[in-house]
Order: sequence, then C-alpha cells, then structure tokens
Amino acid sequence: MSDLGDYLRKQREQRRQSDPQFSLRKVAQRIGVQPSYLSKVERGSEGSPSEETLRRLAEDLNEDADILLALGGKISTDLASIIRKRPKLFAELIRDLKDIPDHAVLRIVREVRDGNW
Repeated sequence: MSDLGDYLRKQREQRRQSDPQFSLRKVAQRIGVQPSYLSKVERGSEGSPSEETLRRLAEDLNEDADILLALGGKISTDLASIIRKRPKLFAELIRDLKDIPDHAVLRIVREVRDGNW
C-alpha cells in the first residue's frame, strides 16, 4: 500500500464507523470517481489522483488538501506558481528550513503573517 492510500483508507474508515455515508461507494460518488478507482488508490495499486480529485477527497474527508497532495507526491498549483516566480530563493529557503523544529517554523510563519519582517 502507498502512504496516500493507507492514509485515505484509515481516515475514511474512521469516519465510516460513526457515519455510513463514508463507505467507499458513497465517498467515490460524492467526489466523482468510480468506487473501483478509489479502492485501487486506497490499496496503492493506482497512481496518485489528480490535484482536483485529491482536493475533493480532502474536502469530503475534512482533511488538509496540502497533506493529501504531499502524500500523493504533488504540490498544489498555487504553491508551484509561487515557487516558479523565485525558484532559487524558495529552494534555498526550503532547504534551510528542512532540519528546523516545527515550533521554529511556526514562529517564522507567524512573523511573516504579522508582517514582522
């Protein structure tokens, strides 16, 4: 199984325990794919779905779309566009942040949001 497939199945099954609307068939119907396709994705026998399908899954499962995209080996179109505008700068930034603890990254995010730069 793939990381994405494992994650999707776990999240969907957890919700299904308390809500039958999260059966594989019903989720597939709501997001506009065949149940067999969603089953293959969950089992890891199908490649990663498109960004649009992952976004619909994230919305249906109340999950973060960026997490599903990352698990599927993708980044969102808007992030790719941002990176393409200043590729060297963002590549350097991301590489420099890779070993920094989460709390430190969150502090940087808050400072940028608050305009403290």
